[in-house]
Amino acid sequence: MDEEYDVIVLGTGLTECILSGLLSVEGKKVLHMDRNDYYGGDSASLNLSQLYRKFRPDQSPPAALGRDRDYAVDLIPKFIIASGELTKILVHTDVTRYLEFKQIAGSFVYRDGRISKVPSTEMEAVRSPLMGLFEKRRAKKFFEFLQGWKDEDPATHLGIDLDNDSMKTVYEKFGLEPGTQDFIGHAMALYLDDDYITKPARPTYDRIILYTSSMARYGKSPYIYPLYGLGELPQSFARLSAIYGGTYMLDKHVDEIVTDADGKFVGVCSGGEIVKAKQVIGDPSYFGAGKDAEGGRLRVVEDGKVVRAICILKHPIPGTEDSDSVQIIIPQNQVNRRNDIYIAMVSSTHNVCAKDVYIAIVSTIVETDRPEQEIVPGLQLLGSIHEKFLTVSPLYTPVSSGEADNIFITRSYDATSHFETVVEDVQDVWKRVIGKDLVLKKRESEAEK
Repeated sequence: MDEEYDVIVLGTGLTECILSGLLSVEGKKVLHMDRNDYYGGDSASLNLSQLYRKFRPDQSPPAALGRDRDYAVDLIPKFIIASGELTKILVHTDVTRYLEFKQIAGSFVYRDGRISKVPSTEMEAVRSPLMGLFEKRRAKKFFEFLQGWKDEDPATHLGIDLDNDSMKTVYEKFGLEPGTQDFIGHAMALYLDDDYITKPARPTYDRIILYTSSMARYGKSPYIYPLYGLGELPQSFARLSAIYGGTYMLDKHVDEIVTDADGKFVGVCSGGEIVKAKQVIGDPSYFGAGKDAEGGRLRVVEDGKVVRAICILKHPIPGTEDSDSVQIIIPQNQVNRRNDIYIAMVSSTHNVCAKDVYIAIVSTIVETDRPEQEIVPGLQLLGSIHEKFLTVSPLYTPVSSGEADNIFITRSYDATSHFETVVEDVQDVWKRVIGKDLVLKKRESEAEK
């Protein structure tokens, strides 16, 4: 291959596919390669045969689960926040035309041994068992303060400085109980742990406003989810890239990342051929997950692990009002942990499994040498489990920015239950590759051309 590309992208995870789509729109000549024969990498959705081949290669899927093609099981569970950054990217790039979305029916939180719905209306809030009567009044004042906040109007600040006062100070100002703080910080601001409490309140304020505005958009819950599974997202961005001349090669193994004498990126060697490009972007697994191909420089470091259990159920999760899809958050304080446990459940209404089957995925950050034990509080909420597939995945972070050697590495998918951190990574890599902030330009639809 004598052709030279501007950018080679390795891996078809969502982060990589968004980047290749945006780079192609920008006019870059992009070659996208993946060692797998399906799109999505770590963020793929697998049919039953693929699922069993990955986790139990010596077993075939049981006939009782129904047809292979009825399944699209996510390897990594995440929902899309209705007013979040990923939604903005989908709308601006017009990728929404390749996708159909359905709302997630409910958002729940685990508290004092039971599951309670995160209130989505004032009426639900009044009836919610999450708070007593007086606490509800205090919480109402707290939310009115957040909704009424105007940066330019000190009268709305009540003496609070969001950029300097900690979230602890804000909670104390309204006299909120620890249980309410848990619920706000973890079920609404969606923090994985309690580190945020001692930091300035502004990011938490932004997160709560994002949650409430997303909730207001559709009611019921702030989350939406693509029909046929999350694997549809990377495929849709791959289509976008292809429309703008991007080239895709699946089932293509990468033998070596080729660099020159100064360690700068030259190209990628695959099957004895070297494909040249000015820059390479890829997920950490293509960079030796610790060492590069020559066993030389450290390119990525392990930054913890995530444990996930993909569970196939024959019933909705008990205590969730028979919802066909839910998110349940178990705040760390409720189970004496440092990190929250997440449960995401979808069903046949999302075209991801057979009728009367439910797919629930329980995940958390690993804290001990017994990862499966750590998600037991989540597994116990599911009722009887028909099939369970367990994974423990390392979280990798790039060592350098990539600007010195033109090798730009994305991050592993974290334990959060939404895509906001994925978009942060996209924006971060974009700035390093292009040298300026990602500004979304609305793409002309075919009708406007």
